[in-house]
Amino acid sequence: MADQVFPTKGNLLNVKKSLLLAKVGFDLLDRKRNVLIRELMMMVDAAKALRSSITETYMDAYAALQKANITMGLISRVAESMPVEDSVNVTYRSVMGCELPKVTLENSTNALIYGFENTDGNVDVAYISFNRVKQMTAMLAEVDNSVFRLASAIKKTQTRANALKNIVIPRYEETVKFIENSLEEKEREEFSRQKVIKAQKERKKYKGTAAASEVFEVPDVSRFMK
Repeated sequence: MADQVFPTKGNLLNVKKSLLLAKVGFDLLDRKRNVLIRELMMMVDAAKALRSSITETYMDAYAALQKANITMGLISRVAESMPVEDSVNVTYRSVMGCELPKVTLENSTNALIYGFENTDGNVDVAYISFNRVKQMTAMLAEVDNSVFRLASAIKKTQTRANALKNIVIPRYEETVKFIENSLEEKEREEFSRQKVIKAQKERKKYKGTAAASEVFEVPDVSRFMK
């Protein structure tokens, strides 16, 4: 049902402008949705590849840790000497207004930071393996968070686009049609009224002319000339 607006030309122009803006907004949201979906598909593929490889990386790391424990006994002293990881840095990049994180590990190298006197090569392998796990975990966290943010942004964009397409735009179109029909009906009524007024004026003019001709009718003087 059309919005109850007074059918005037000014309101018609305003509603047409709003309709144009709504259509432009829908086109922009549709483009944004397509870009976000394309970005999401890329992220999903990256997440699948990371998940398949990170499982093997974890398995290799725990196998190396188990081997180091077997050869060295419990390596809890080496583990306790490891510094707390505080080199995680998170930055953001914007994709169509959606902020996606970029996780990096500063000073992330395979350089060994413990002494070699009371350790063997198995400890080194375990350390390097878990350092690789740390890097891949940061990458997976970045991708998973990006996928979640993209999915949320796509859902919001889809909701807004559907609202414009199925509610706002049809409502404006119906309002424009209502105002145009009302204005056309007024024009027809005004045209008919003008025709009636013109016909009445012509009838009055004709009656006035006929009455004047009767008043000023030339008398017949032929009977006085006999």
